[in-house]
Amino acid sequence: MTLPQTYDIRRTYDWNYEHAPAHPPVLEVPPCPGRWDFCGLVAVNSPLGVPAGPLLNSRWILHYAALGYDVLTYKTVRSSRRDSYDLPNLLPVETGALTGEGGTVTEAESSNSWAISFGMPSRDPHVWRDDIGRARKGLRQGQVLVVSVVASPQPGWTMEQVAEDFAICARWAAESGAQAVEANLSCPNVCTQEADLYLSAEASGLIAATVRQAIGRVPLALKVGLFARRELAEAVVAAISPYADALSTTNSITATVRPRDGSGLLFGGLRRGVGGAAITTRCLEETRMLGEAIRASRTRRAGPARRGSASRPDGHRRHAGPAARHPHPPGAMKPLPES
Repeated sequence: MTLPQTYDIRRTYDWNYEHAPAHPPVLEVPPCPGRWDFCGLVAVNSPLGVPAGPLLNSRWILHYAALGYDVLTYKTVRSSRRDSYDLPNLLPVETGALTGEGGTVTEAESSNSWAISFGMPSRDPHVWRDDIGRARKGLRQGQVLVVSVVASPQPGWTMEQVAEDFAICARWAAESGAQAVEANLSCPNVCTQEADLYLSAEASGLIAATVRQAIGRVPLALKVGLFARRELAEAVVAAISPYADALSTTNSITATVRPRDGSGLLFGGLRRGVGGAAITTRCLEETRMLGEAIRASRTRRAGPARRGSASRPDGHRRHAGPAARHPHPPGAMKPLPES
């Protein structure tokens, strides 16, 4: 069955928020071989999922749940309303494989790679809190609702205040029905304090500890971007291991964007996160590196390794998101599955 494109890139974020696709016909979704868990939650139907981004509200969540996606991430929410950037928010781009930050890509008519420019918009908390409850109630057994949260720093805030704002959002998400929380420490498309927190081991550790205290035993993942140096990745893993269940990676890889006629740069010359086929190879390398860093940290902190969360020995090169067991004594954070 061929499904139509659902998010209309010609329209605004607000228009797409209000015009979720209609539920698809009732589908018979075949079982996924193997036995799967997600952050130690009860068995999930499959590792097939959707990351934070295209699932704008409960209607979007339930549409993709009906199509057979089992790990569904509610688009990043904040402690106060934030409007989306102006169009374009999703722009097809042409480029070869991106291997690091700061390259340049070119606008395309159509492509399997995209420049992404939303700015982490959010509805008011009273709106998204009620809506998370509707999403959770609509999922089937074996499906998981993850809610992505981010702080909204104000001028002059300390890092403790940033961490507390993360914690407020995370607690509200958990109270509303989130089965796991993702703290977004990486957004390449904003220029404020929350953009690249993952590059500081100290900040990452503080946020993880503060959120953990707020949500108790609810599984916690931290969303990160690309690490230029393995040493920094290892420092971040060490800082968050006592508190986090998993890492969600890689957010995107940044690049400037040329228009098709080659004149100047789009988005005011600012970089935008690129996702899709152009970053696949580099992101798989990043996943393997982080897996090694997590295993090394776990061995140092907790002794012999225990089984991973994906029961099939071959695993998958790509996964719905972070995978880990829970409850988690210090050092029990698990690597993402790899080939």
